[in-house]
Amino acid sequence: MLTERSARIASAHRLLRRSRRAEAGEFLAEGAPAVTEAIGSARENPGAILELFVTEAAAAKHVHLVRAAYAAGVQVSQVTERAAAALSDAVTPQGIVVRCAIPDTEPTALLAGSPQLLAVLVQTKDPGNAGTVIRLADAAGADGVILAGDAVDPFNPKAVRASAGSLFHLPVVRVTDPVALIRALAEAGLSVLATTGTATLDLDRAGADGILDLPTAWLFGSEAHGLPEDVVTRADESVRVPIYGRAESLNLATAAAICLYASAGAHRRAAGHGADEAAVSEAAVSKAPASEAKAIGTAGSLGVQADA
Repeated sequence: MLTERSARIASAHRLLRRSRRAEAGEFLAEGAPAVTEAIGSARENPGAILELFVTEAAAAKHVHLVRAAYAAGVQVSQVTERAAAALSDAVTPQGIVVRCAIPDTEPTALLAGSPQLLAVLVQTKDPGNAGTVIRLADAAGADGVILAGDAVDPFNPKAVRASAGSLFHLPVVRVTDPVALIRALAEAGLSVLATTGTATLDLDRAGADGILDLPTAWLFGSEAHGLPEDVVTRADESVRVPIYGRAESLNLATAAAICLYASAGAHRRAAGHGADEAAVSEAAVSKAPASEAKAIGTAGSLGVQADA
């Protein structure tokens, strides 16, 4: 059993620092959700997960994860509670942590894959926001997330936790020059949309004009300062999320969710998914008895389901 004084624990503990993560090319992911997705990715990417650290209590609670790690060929090491605490920056350590290799995906490789939807975080500093946007991008079916400029490390422990395992589902890459990135996005055939509260074009109009139907890279800035002006001016369009009530603004993650899902929905409709779903609904009504069909039609117009 490894203790907090063990050399492997001391080495892994240093991965809580950004400089050490960059030097070692490794990071830590803590908690059952992240560990589950990490081990799942290990089956497709051997060598991506280097070691599972688990306390006796956590091993008893997550037997299936320990077994899955063994099955995936991941080294499993039992650790003391103090050792587990040394591998965590959380107030309450979870007792189960994986040491992972940082993926070496290059931005050029991501753009060469003809992405249809990307989330780009420009100089975003907050790790919780970064991880949440990674999770949102995954949920919306985006092809990847790019962090540009002086942005937070997406492999920061807080960012990893906030991603809830989505970090293992899609490419997450970093670039140093946002302006050069915008040129590369355009060359890859992507419409570059900058989010800013001062834009004259709102999201509703962008959808109505067909702008959201295009392959899109959404640019999001920091909550405190937004996007740099030299980034906004180089985008194809500046778009704001309309606020219909009295709220002053939306936080970064909320705005990102609205924009990414707006594009994802537009892409699905353009591909015919929306038409297919409407056809299924219409067929269900046409096959039902007259009284039932009327009930289904009425309920559908209200956004609820009729009782059987």
